[in-house]
Amino acid sequence: MEWWKQYGGLGALFAAFLAAGYWGFTATGGALPWAKRSARALQRGVQEGGGAVVNMGRGVIVAGPIRKGGLMLEFGGLVVLLSVIGLGLYVYVDRYSGFDGDQPTQKP
Repeated sequence: MEWWKQYGGLGALFAAFLAAGYWGFTATGGALPWAKRSARALQRGVQEGGGAVVNMGRGVIVAGPIRKGGLMLEFGGLVVLLSVIGLGLYVYVDRYSGFDGDQPTQKP
């Protein structure tokens, strides 16, 4: 396939998705409703106080709906699961591909 067909097809696909995204953005009212809601939430948070997300004396601060809805066990499980997956991917890449770049990769 010629390069201009590849880049032309990619450009047309990008333009189509950009147009669809713009149409969806304007059809739903754009960012204005979300911006107003976000501004109210930020102003309320500033008025009520704030602080660090991780405080060694208090631990990790979790969002109110998770904490108040009794989902701490599920949230903790998700954090552990994602940590194990991340560590597994790190070990996999280190073992089979290497981080150096001068090592050849193993083929099955």
